[in-house]
Amino acid sequence: MTGGHETLALTLVSAFIALTLAITLWAGRRRRGSAEEFYAGGRLFSPMENGFAIAGDYMSAASFLGITGLIALFGYDGLLYSVGFLVAWLLVLFLVAELVRNCGRFTVADVVAARMRERPVRIAVGAASVTVSVLYLVAQMVGAGSLVALLLGGAGPQARTWMVIGVGALMVVYVAFGGMRATTWIQVVKAVLLLGGAVALTVLVVIRFHGDLGALLTTAAERSGHGRAFLAPGLKYGGDWTARLDFLSLGLALVLGTAGLPHILSRFYTVPTARAARRSVGWSIGLIGGFYLMTVVLGFGAAAVVGSDAVRASNPAGNTAVPLLAVDLGGGAGSTGGTVLFAVVAAVAFATILAVVAGITLASSASVAHDLYASLRRPRGTVRDAQRREVAVARLAAVAVGAVAIALALLAQDLNIAFLVGLAFAVAASANVPALLYALFWRRFTTRGAVWSVYGGLVPALTLVVLSPVVSGGPESLFPHLDFAVFPLSNPGAVSIPLGFLMGWLGTLLSPEAADPARHAETEVRALTGAGAV
Repeated sequence: MTGGHETLALTLVSAFIALTLAITLWAGRRRRGSAEEFYAGGRLFSPMENGFAIAGDYMSAASFLGITGLIALFGYDGLLYSVGFLVAWLLVLFLVAELVRNCGRFTVADVVAARMRERPVRIAVGAASVTVSVLYLVAQMVGAGSLVALLLGGAGPQARTWMVIGVGALMVVYVAFGGMRATTWIQVVKAVLLLGGAVALTVLVVIRFHGDLGALLTTAAERSGHGRAFLAPGLKYGGDWTARLDFLSLGLALVLGTAGLPHILSRFYTVPTARAARRSVGWSIGLIGGFYLMTVVLGFGAAAVVGSDAVRASNPAGNTAVPLLAVDLGGGAGSTGGTVLFAVVAAVAFATILAVVAGITLASSASVAHDLYASLRRPRGTVRDAQRREVAVARLAAVAVGAVAIALALLAQDLNIAFLVGLAFAVAASANVPALLYALFWRRFTTRGAVWSVYGGLVPALTLVVLSPVVSGGPESLFPHLDFAVFPLSNPGAVSIPLGFLMGWLGTLLSPEAADPARHAETEVRALTGAGAV
């Protein structure tokens, strides 16, 4: 990149950081110090505001940079991510949103533990939620490193390391000082910026090909190096049974995982009623659906305009496809238009990363404080004192979670960020979703079933990832010089998700205590009617 690219892009990034810090300062002054204010923003957001915030939380750097890069490199097979991320919201809309809002208070564990013995369930679900959040954070940090490498003209590992650390520090500041109120408004601003940037780039791609999408696809296939195979299934997930099973595994994880993401489910607690939560999902589906349709155009546009080889040369995982496309659409390297468009896209991508990491960090710190700490501590003092201690623990947890995410991101800098998010979705679908659905819909579900369901999905998912080609055994692995990959699939969902459901069923059957029918009836009435909901 030229000096003009770097200067303007860094100026816009700095302006967004200043804006978000101002929002955090404003929100911090309005904070009353209660747990409800810190975790749920006082439940004062409207469905439209929360819908934009959900969209901002969900449309991550993995979507904007990673999915576009995968489509640019693998064509049709990259579409799976766009389709899976969008279809998942139908499950959230029809099965989860209203029921979670009525049954819970701040976290996923609130829902699962509503009719169970709380301590073992909260510890299990809290541990799973923190694990999912850290994996998701790693993907955003890797995106930040890829972005700064392009911003600073192919900066070395040291610059990427400092960028990852800087993003981690900012996310801790947002959460510790602003809580949910600041996080929500940062996500709203980011959603508007991201949608605006995506619309502008999509329009420019369509104009470049005079509105002829057939010409766009044909050119993309020609410049991909794969010919017509670029537009057909199988380029990435075709061939032998292992690749096809990996495709199925990824699809299961993407479709089911959204319903178990802690930072998405926590957004349903920021509105006053279950009806408002459902309307929030309606807003978010419209925004997210439009965005993922645009990622398809941008991915094929990057292949057609920039070329798959150029994208791969810039970043082997394809994470820089969108910025490279922006430069070309603006007039090429060195042109004023290219400089401006690149700077805008880089700033939007950076805004995306900051907003998403803030939401994920808040959800993970809430799980640590509200689920783990609250389950292990001995009650003392008044309720207000206990809430203050819990919020203080949540702020410290944000620092700890940020440090772990930074360390892991520095290991995973060469992996595609959409792929990393796919792993987070697999763990969420394996550990959280079975327990959540059983707790909402199965009257015989017991405490042992809940704990076995969570650990029965979480432990296999993590174990299989460690034993997969993601970690060792190949040139694109985290440790390419080692080889202990005995599990052939890159995504563990096809094995770990059924195991989560199976262990929940088995644990319930073998439970020494029967489910309490009175507590189930109470939870069912609350879930369906909202009676007694916070």
